[in-house]
Amino acid sequence: MPRDPTGEERDSLRLLTCGSVDDGKSTLIGRLLLDSGAVFDDQVAALTEDSRRYGTAGDDLDPALLLDGLEDERQQGITIDVAYRYFSTEKRSFVVADTPGHEQYTRNMASGASNAELAVILVDARKGVLPQTRRHSVICSLLGIRHVVLAVNKIDLVGYDEAVFDAIAAAYRQFAAALGFASLVPIPISARFSDNVTSRSARTPWYRGPAFLEQLETVDVSSATLALPFRFPVQWVNRPNADFRGFSGTVTSGAIGIGDELAVAASGRLSRLRDIVTFDGSRDEAAAGDAVTLVLADDVDVTRGDLLCRSTERPEVADQFAAQVVWFSEAPLLPGRSYLLKIGGRTAPATVTALRHRLDVATLEHFAAATLGHNEIGLCNMSTSVPVGFDAYKDNRTTGGFILIDRLTQDTVGAGMIAHALRRAHNIHRQAITIGKAERAWLKRQAPAILWLTGLSGAGKSTIADHVEQALHAQGFHTTLLDGDNVRHGLNRDLGFTEVDRVENIRRVGEVARLMSESGLIVICSFISPFRAERQMVRELVEPGEFIEVFVDTPIEECRRRDPKGLYARADAGQIVNFTGVDSPYEPPSDPEVRIVTSQITPQEGAKQVIAYLREQRVIDR
Repeated sequence: MPRDPTGEERDSLRLLTCGSVDDGKSTLIGRLLLDSGAVFDDQVAALTEDSRRYGTAGDDLDPALLLDGLEDERQQGITIDVAYRYFSTEKRSFVVADTPGHEQYTRNMASGASNAELAVILVDARKGVLPQTRRHSVICSLLGIRHVVLAVNKIDLVGYDEAVFDAIAAAYRQFAAALGFASLVPIPISARFSDNVTSRSARTPWYRGPAFLEQLETVDVSSATLALPFRFPVQWVNRPNADFRGFSGTVTSGAIGIGDELAVAASGRLSRLRDIVTFDGSRDEAAAGDAVTLVLADDVDVTRGDLLCRSTERPEVADQFAAQVVWFSEAPLLPGRSYLLKIGGRTAPATVTALRHRLDVATLEHFAAATLGHNEIGLCNMSTSVPVGFDAYKDNRTTGGFILIDRLTQDTVGAGMIAHALRRAHNIHRQAITIGKAERAWLKRQAPAILWLTGLSGAGKSTIADHVEQALHAQGFHTTLLDGDNVRHGLNRDLGFTEVDRVENIRRVGEVARLMSESGLIVICSFISPFRAERQMVRELVEPGEFIEVFVDTPIEECRRRDPKGLYARADAGQIVNFTGVDSPYEPPSDPEVRIVTSQITPQEGAKQVIAYLREQRVIDR
């Protein structure tokens, strides 16, 4: 905890500013820094020069430039990144996150909100509460912020009108009533002229509440992390030699002492705490915020990503849960698509199994939706490939929050807040089976494999797949063939051709193909499968080397010329929508195991190319 000049401990406050574009967030925090004496003389001199070059306040200093540090921000007059500033007063130290107002930078705003204890929601007195104001307020609520200052800025531009301020405060209170804020204090402010920033202004005699700084210094946001159950996400297994094995990380909540019994959340294995190691030596206790290495009394299997807890205060452990998701990506969230979910130190494949509703940030109503678009918020059912330990986000922001990562680009595409485990997760357990894939394949004298033929409609996938199966069958190998059209007559007859349905189509087929490969079969799949993400998802369902991607590479002009089912002509005429290659994209494989250029060889020759690869990889050996 920070100390003041007398050496006494001084508490701290983490806050963020948010709201719509040009509401004056950077100006307010810059003015706060200037008026509270947190800016050195040389910085004021630099600000004076910057104000001449970039400022928007005429001959006056432009406080916003203290925070708008990026050249792009200064030239455009907007905040793009999250700017962090640190300052102190006699009563408290502060960490301020100045977050961007533009809608496309919502992910930056959410990043700043994830660690904040108080939100400063700015509103331009001339414009009132805007959609972005509501969006940021909802995100703050979802991310666990319980204290809000509603800064009605630019009150000077409406003549310091009390009625304008009262109307905005009333409208915001009505909207925020359902968001669960513990405190909400509206303050009329002119950041440019210092009204009600560090002291009460004579130009608003009708306002009798606290000045902005006074509210920041006195609001009670005392942390309850010490009172929460002990949680320790393992970031690193520390083993410098054969005689030492510890688990390094930061205590996110609660406290622990030498001799206390610990459990590994996911496996349930127990041990006692033998030592707590720090850079300065061993200690007897560790509490929330401490970065330590824990040494257990027993050689328990613990890896990076595991969550340690007290044996008597365990978190939920499940592979299915409900969560609020804020979607950042321009590409929509697609239920059924596999993403990477990172929670604490663990990263695992995860799928949105159902989108239960989308939240309208303007009205807080719930609407049915098939996908989530850029900056939209929805309640989702999630499924992870392995059970993970977590707490509900409302109980513990650290162990209840996660991010979603695109598996191909590695971009962060969403942030999630876990609501609760799904009950069905507790009723499902993996059953041990004595006879497995290896034993079944041995009887057939072949290796299990999934041959995945992908390409445009009319490329020749089905023809080549049929030739491959005929050749393998003639040689006595055990196969099955899954064809894109055929499965839509039965298993996937309920699916259409939207992106969401295409993703679900391949997800189901991939699971069926995996089950068939478990029986030792060579599974031949012929599907357009237009998206790389879904083909990669199927690849990761089986062991390395068992998924063989065959790209049937045929130019779309040739596919159109063939058009064996007349589909391209109907798509061009608008009779078929979401048709791959016409109004729906195809993402060709970047590195397929086999590439068949059908403009140069016959389907029979293409099939021989596949058979040759199978022999080379010893999938078949006779």
